[in-house]
This record gives sequence, structure tokens and C-alpha cells, in this order.
Amino acid sequence: MKNLFFLFLFSLVAMSVRAQSFTGEKTDWHGFDRYDFVMSETTFQIKPIKATQREGAGVAGPEKGMRRCIVVVPKQAAEGNPWSWRGCYWDHQPQAEIELLKRGFHIVYITTDPDQTWEVWYNFLVNEHGFFPKPAFIGMSRGGANSFTWGTEHPDKVLAICADNPGLSQKSLMGMDKLARQDVPILNICGSIDPILNNTYAIQGVYQGNGGRMSVLIKDGTAHHPHSLQDPNIIADFVEQAYKEKPAEKPAFLPDKYKKSNFYSTDPIYSYAEYDKLWITSWGPYFTGNYNKYMFSLEGVEGLVTVIAPEKPAAGNPWIFRCDQPDGNSAVDLGLLARGFHIVVAPIAYNADGPLFDQWSIAYNYLVSKGFAAHPVVAGRGGATGEVYAWAIENPDKIAGIYGENPILRSSLAKIQPLDNLKPLAEAKVPILHACGSLDPNLKTQTSEAKKRYAGKMTVIIDTGRGHYPITPENPKKLVELIEKMIK
Repeated sequence: MKNLFFLFLFSLVAMSVRAQSFTGEKTDWHGFDRYDFVMSETTFQIKPIKATQREGAGVAGPEKGMRRCIVVVPKQAAEGNPWSWRGCYWDHQPQAEIELLKRGFHIVYITTDPDQTWEVWYNFLVNEHGFFPKPAFIGMSRGGANSFTWGTEHPDKVLAICADNPGLSQKSLMGMDKLARQDVPILNICGSIDPILNNTYAIQGVYQGNGGRMSVLIKDGTAHHPHSLQDPNIIADFVEQAYKEKPAEKPAFLPDKYKKSNFYSTDPIYSYAEYDKLWITSWGPYFTGNYNKYMFSLEGVEGLVTVIAPEKPAAGNPWIFRCDQPDGNSAVDLGLLARGFHIVVAPIAYNADGPLFDQWSIAYNYLVSKGFAAHPVVAGRGGATGEVYAWAIENPDKIAGIYGENPILRSSLAKIQPLDNLKPLAEAKVPILHACGSLDPNLKTQTSEAKKRYAGKMTVIIDTGRGHYPITPENPKKLVELIEKMIK
């Protein structure tokens, strides 16, 4: 009983310390304690003040030469003191921040725009009050622009960014690669008729191109306003997941030096948001999941080896050996990753007219020595299929099968073109699978001709009415199942 009493006293003391960690008179912000400050733009001195009754939950503009600063404190801070930084427009559509407060996040604000005062404010919170070194940013319109401005200038001090119909500067756009290198997840929420929607597409092109994780949610039929979502959990979950995310363990197959990035589906999902009473289109890793992508060099190899790793490798460590890079629309590769396959992109030499197959063999031998299956399925799309055919013809004993999407059986460096040299594959009983569009102009001269000539097992799946593009087959699930059978 005595121990329980002291535990109770200790809890009261701890709560008191938390409440007194910010000086000055507190006010109420949606049921949580709010502390206000002013900062001099010249001396950077921070002084506590009390928000006026007239301001309510909002904030008045600062006097000339000053900045207004706000901290809202959760009832019980989450471990590590995580926090979310509002980029602009304090108290506008605050439902996500209120939800984060319930989850133990602090919510902070400083009047715009990012400059040295923001750095002083950051240091005040992190160094003097023990906040987590990386805040999440939630920014609407100009607040989105501010989030990207500060984030690209301090990429190692950002947890995540949720930008709502964001503004964007050219300088920030050109600095997105810095955030991508820090693996900062981004979620953009936009109206489908927002006049600055192009900012989001510009960011996506740069960010995804640099291997960054970017998810997008489009509200069908809405403009620049209203901002945010009435359902606070979509944004709050995004921020909380970023905070709780654990660093990926280094896979055993990697050498000492490598570059890590991300691979994910960009296929859109169209759904009805019951809470908000509107239709939304969403895509990206927050909605569909993410796979770690690694690039590294090997001795004797010009160019890089790329390995996209599944969350959990399937028994026997099966893998796909590709010539070309898959993308966010590569449904078959995404399906195979979900089934535990590694996706490997063979190195392409910078100073040759095509793949150097002896260097492909170096990559193959390296991965097999690291526990990858001895017999991968080689794969390619369009003209890249001919290159994997050519390597397979030289190494028929090393492969489990061949898969091609709208293939062209031409190799830039092979002495004999694959279409005229299928015999080694047939003798090794290599199964072949082609997925083609009925309107692909190469169907007759490539796949149909290969089918006539090949003495082994060859399966052709034809999608009626599809041309060369889109290359993605109509039924990727069926193709994944057929590829799985090749390794069994």
C-alpha cells in the first residue's frame, strides 16, 4: 500500500513536470493546454505570452518584427515526445492535429515564412524541451509550400510531410531529392479541380524518380477548398506510422556499399470515403505498401545490380532476373514480390551497345552464393525480353523459365538472334510464358513465330483488344501463378 502511495505521488510529480515544461499562462485549444510565445525577429528572444480571449482557438497576426509561436500539449506525451508542425493557417481544419494530440503528439506553430526564426523555434523545442529531433509537417496551400521549403533545407530533421493542395517553389522542387535520400514519406491530399494540382504531379515525378515514398489522395470534384479530410485518421495514421517505423535491417545479400530506395505500386484505387461523403482516388506506398529497393556494384561489373526485396522471402529464395527496370505499373512484379520473390535487374554497361552477358553471370553467381535460388525466372518487357532470351540461351541450365510481356526477340550483342536460336532452350526443357495484346504489332512476327519454332513448352496469354501499350497484362494474378509453377 505504501509503495502504491509513493507511486501515486511520483505520477503527480511527473504530470506536474510535464505541465510546467512550458512557462507562461496556458489557454485551452480544443480541450488541450496551449502555450503561446512571441519571438523577436532580430534578437530571437522567445517570451511567453497569453493568447487573448478574442483569439479563441486561432491566433492574431504578430506585431511588426515579431513572430507568434504556439505549443499545444497532449494529456500524456507519447514516448520520445513526437510532434507535428503546422506549416501555416493555424487552427484551420485542425481535426488531424486534435487526433494526434489524443495519440500523444505535441502540436506546434510559428507564423510564416521559413527563415532563421524557424530554426530558432526548432532548437527551442528540441534542445530545451526534449522534443523528438524530427517533426512531422502538416501544411495546407501556403503551409505546404512552407513545409517543403523548410524540409528541403533541413532534410535530416523531417519525419514526414502531409501537404494539402500545396504551393511549391522551384527551389523546393529541385531539392526534393534531398528528402528522398532521407526516406521521408510524403502524403499529398488534393482536390481534383484544384488549380495548383500540377504542383503535386511535379513533386511526384521528381520524388518517385529519386526513389522517395510519395502517396497521393485526390478528392473527386473538390477544388482548393475545403482543405483536409473530415476523417482525421487518414492523416494521423500516416504521421504515427512514420514515427513508429523501424529502420530496415540490412539484408545478408548486400555488400558493404549500397544505395537504398523504394518500390511500390502507383496504380490508383477508387473508393468512397463514407466519413467525408466523397469519392477519392489514392495511390502510393501508404495505401498499397512498399518494398525496399537496393542498388550496388560488384567487382568486374560495369553498371549497378538492382534488387527489390519482398517483405518475407518465399521458401527457396526464388527470384526474377530482369533486363529492364520495373515501375509502379508492373503488376506482375508486384504480385511476385507479394508472393516472396526477389526482383533483380541485371547490370547494364554504360559503355556498350547492350548488356554484357559475362557481367550478368557475375551478378548471377554472386546472388546464388548469397542464398538465392540457383534457377531464377528471367523476364523482360518489349525489346528487353530479347536480351534475357539471349542470356538464357547461353545459360539454359541456370534458369527455371522465361517470361515476356509483348516481347521482341532481338538482342543487341548476341551473335545469333534469339528467334533463330531457340534449340538450346528446348533441349533444356525451359518453359516459356508470353503475355501479349492482340493488337500488339509485334505479336505475329515475334510471339506467334516463336510459338511455331519452339519445340518445348510455351504458353501464350493474349488480351483481346490490347496493343503494345499498356504493357501490363489484364490478369496479372494468373501470370503470377504460372510463373510460380515454373520454379516448382
